[in-house]
Amino acid sequence: MNAFSDALSVTASGLKAQAARLRVVTENISNVDTPGYRRKVMPFKLDRSETALVRVEPGRVRLDQSDLEQIYDPSHPLADANGNYQGTNVDLLIELADAREAQRSYEANLKMFDQTRQMSSGLLELLRR
Repeated sequence: MNAFSDALSVTASGLKAQAARLRVVTENISNVDTPGYRRKVMPFKLDRSETALVRVEPGRVRLDQSDLEQIYDPSHPLADANGNYQGTNVDLLIELADAREAQRSYEANLKMFDQTRQMSSGLLELLRR
């Protein structure tokens, strides 16, 4: 039964990591028009325990240091003397692709979790006979 609990633990770590990634992506999407907002990026790190198990964990959220978009609008309250203000460095297309990837990865982990649970239940049924 230890193999089943190990498999459930690994898939649960994947579910948690993708859920955290999806939260970061949704924050970026919601701030796509916020002046001065820097895109948040969340890397993953591998947690290697004493056993052969490798779990994935969300890393520390970082700010994307790429240049902010310069927007010319002299009537904007944040505009400088030249009429420019800093927009955001969030690209909606990239964020939507990241959201789709996180969703698919989450679904794959969820399916693996469910299959492991079903196999465990099937084994218990066989052992009861």
